[in-house]
Amino acid sequence: MTTTPADAGPAQDSSYRTVLGAPSVARLLGGTLIGRLPTGMAPIAILLLVRVEHGSLTLAGLLGALYGLASAIGQPLLGRRVDRQGQTRVLVTYTAVASTAFLLLPCTGPVRHPMLAALTVLVAGLATPPLEAGLRALWPVLLPDPERQRAGLALDGSSQGLVFVAGPLLAIGVSAAIGPHGALVATAALGLLGSGIVASAAPSRSWIPTSTAGPAHWLGPLRVPGLRILFTALAGTGVALGAVNVLALSAAERHHAGWLAGVMPAALSVGSMLGGLAYGRRAWPGAPARHLVAAAIGFAAGWMPLLPDPVPAVAVLGAVLPGTFLAPLLTASFLTVERLAPEGESTEAFAWLIACIGVGQAAGTGLASLADAAGPLLVALVPLAGACAALWLLRRFNHHLCS
Repeated sequence: MTTTPADAGPAQDSSYRTVLGAPSVARLLGGTLIGRLPTGMAPIAILLLVRVEHGSLTLAGLLGALYGLASAIGQPLLGRRVDRQGQTRVLVTYTAVASTAFLLLPCTGPVRHPMLAALTVLVAGLATPPLEAGLRALWPVLLPDPERQRAGLALDGSSQGLVFVAGPLLAIGVSAAIGPHGALVATAALGLLGSGIVASAAPSRSWIPTSTAGPAHWLGPLRVPGLRILFTALAGTGVALGAVNVLALSAAERHHAGWLAGVMPAALSVGSMLGGLAYGRRAWPGAPARHLVAAAIGFAAGWMPLLPDPVPAVAVLGAVLPGTFLAPLLTASFLTVERLAPEGESTEAFAWLIACIGVGQAAGTGLASLADAAGPLLVALVPLAGACAALWLLRRFNHHLCS
C-alpha cells in the first residue's frame, strides 16, 4: 500500500483530460509505457538474434518463451520487494540488471552456447522491473477520487496494449536498420529510460510501504482465498491471449493470408483500447466486482464468432469483439484486487495478477500449438471457465466486494 490519501470528498470530473492533467499522472503513465516496451521487444529481438546467427526456429522460440515465463514469475518476487523497500531502489537496481543482460546476450553466442544464452535470458526476465504493478499501487495516491481512479486505471489498462503493438514493430524496425544487436541495445536503453522517468518522479520516490516490520507471510497475498480464485480466473484470460497468436497463424495458413497472423492479434489490442476508453469515460452502476463478472462473460462469449473458422475479414472483426471486454476486465480486476489485498501488500498482489495472466499466456500458446484444431474452442471455453470462477468469487465474497 501507500501513504493514505485524503478523503475523496464529492465526485469530481473524471474525464481523461482531467486525469492526465493531475500532477505526475502523464509522466508516470508515459514512463511506465516506455519502460515496459522491452516486454514487447525482447521476444522478437531474441528471435531475430538467433535467426541471424543461423540458429533453429525451435531454439529461438524456446528462448523467447523462457523470457516471457521468467518475466511473469519475477513480478511477484519483485513486487514483494517493492512493498518492503519502496519503489526507487527496486526499480533502479533491477532495470540495470535486466538491461545489462540484454546487452550481454549477443556476446553469449546463443547458437554456439545455448545454455549460457538461456541463463542470460532468464536473468533478463526475472529482473523485469515491476513497473506495471508499481503504477497500479500509485493510483490511489495520484487520484484519490474513486471515479478518477477508475478512469485512470481504464486509461492505464487501455494503453498497455500499445506495448505489444509498438514493441514488436520497434524491434523489427531497429533490427532491419542496424541489426538484431542494435534491437537489443534499444531494448536495454528504453528500459533504462522508462524506469528512470518513473523512479525519478516525486510520487514514486515518496511512496512508502505501510508495513515494513516483521517477516512477510510466505504466501503473501495468495493467503487470501478470494485473490487465489481471482488469479485463477485471470489465468484463463491469459490462456486465450496466448492461444490467439497461434490461432491467427493457423488461420493465416489455412486461408493463405499471411497478413492475418499479425493483424488478428493487433485487432484484439485495438478492441482492448477502444473498450477500455469507453469503460473509463463514464460511471457504470454497480461495484467493480460486478463489472469484472460482466466483462469476463463478455470476453469469453466474444470468441464464439471465431468457432466456425470464418473468412479472414470476419476473423479480424471477430478478434476486435473480445478485445473490447479485455481492458474493462483488467481494470475491474485491479480494483477488486485493491479491495482484497492485505494491507502493505498491494504491489505484490497486483504483480501476482500480472504474473498469472503471463503464465496463462505461455500455457495458451503451448496448448494451442499442441491442439491446433481445437484452438478456437480453447480460447472460448477456458475464459468461460474463468468467468464462472469470477462469478463464484462474487457470490462467495458478495458483502465485501459489493459494499
